[in-house]
Amino acid sequence: MSTTLADRTAEDLLADHAPGRSYFGSRRGVLLAEGERAMLEPGPAATLVERAERLLADHADGDPDALLLGALPFAPGGVARVFVPERVRRAPALPIPDAIAAAVAPRPSAPVPGDGGPWHVRPLPEPGVYAAAVDEAVRQMRAGGPLQKVVLARALELTAPEPIDVGALLRRLALRDPHGYAFALDLGEGATLVGASPELLVSRHGDLVVARPLAGSTPRLRDPGEDHAGAAALFRSSKDRGEHALVVDAVAAALTPLCAELDVPPEPSLVRTNAMWHLATTVVGRLADPSTTALELAEAMHPTPAVCGTPEREAAALIADVEPFDRGPYAGTVGWQDASGDGEWVVTIRCGIAQDDRLRVFAGAGVVAGSRGVDELAETQAKFRTFLSALGVEEQR
Repeated sequence: MSTTLADRTAEDLLADHAPGRSYFGSRRGVLLAEGERAMLEPGPAATLVERAERLLADHADGDPDALLLGALPFAPGGVARVFVPERVRRAPALPIPDAIAAAVAPRPSAPVPGDGGPWHVRPLPEPGVYAAAVDEAVRQMRAGGPLQKVVLARALELTAPEPIDVGALLRRLALRDPHGYAFALDLGEGATLVGASPELLVSRHGDLVVARPLAGSTPRLRDPGEDHAGAAALFRSSKDRGEHALVVDAVAAALTPLCAELDVPPEPSLVRTNAMWHLATTVVGRLADPSTTALELAEAMHPTPAVCGTPEREAAALIADVEPFDRGPYAGTVGWQDASGDGEWVVTIRCGIAQDDRLRVFAGAGVVAGSRGVDELAETQAKFRTFLSALGVEEQR
């Protein structure tokens, strides 16, 4: 079922992506899956991990390289897409380009999907409505309610003049941010979940557990001096540091009962993508019970305040009330797990759902008592840039 070819590279597997195939890439390596040996049937959310791991055990057919691949939704009652692929090809990770060479190199030459004409872009909701919703959430927090943070999201509905070339889009996303987690998961019926997430929810390798929550962001700027000044301001920001601490505390609280050791750095670091600077904290632990799997860890941690808020129940209720769309897999988790329980699950952000000539992309911003609607709107616009630049859409219209 699984094949590792020494003469195959990550670029080869990117080039081989086609409709019906699924790709996942990280610094641990990349995989390209095709076919479905078995698919997880709908069932109670409370038994999802048990049912998924039983699916793998029942359909591995003695192959030690068999794995689960899939996406779990943001909402507990949402639709999960989890399956055992028929065949998996693997390769080492994408190379990280030399910083000097990358600065002068031309952009990836993959054709831009939709080159045949202009895209039509429809925001959900309208920008002014979104900014007003942020300000209302801030009003509730300042009035003394239980809500401390909520992540409110927007979507853009894009329509192309021709069918979208998902493979070309995936290559653009993966090559622009090779430090991140690129994915294209076949959702069936011609739909693909495609994206490049910067955020690791959790990984397991033996008894080693790693999580890297992100919270607190600022857009990248074209001028190098201004760009680094913006990053420094983010690092000093008490608002963003407070928002980040809420997420790190929640991650630590979820992992502490499952780990014999847990190292939580006292302050965040800065990480960058093609479009954004983020505050990040790398949390490392050792499992108390070595049989605890990557998927079990992901279930225990999801959703973090980085995609929902705190308290979780109040934040989720406000999201359901305010957002004019079903998040589906957005802000859920996407990844893989093998028969030993090792795996990687990343937060499903900087992503979209492509089908035929349509693409719905998502972006969210963490709202705390110090937030302003106009600022969070600008943050979502910057996060959309990951996709819009890969599509050749320079501005929202």
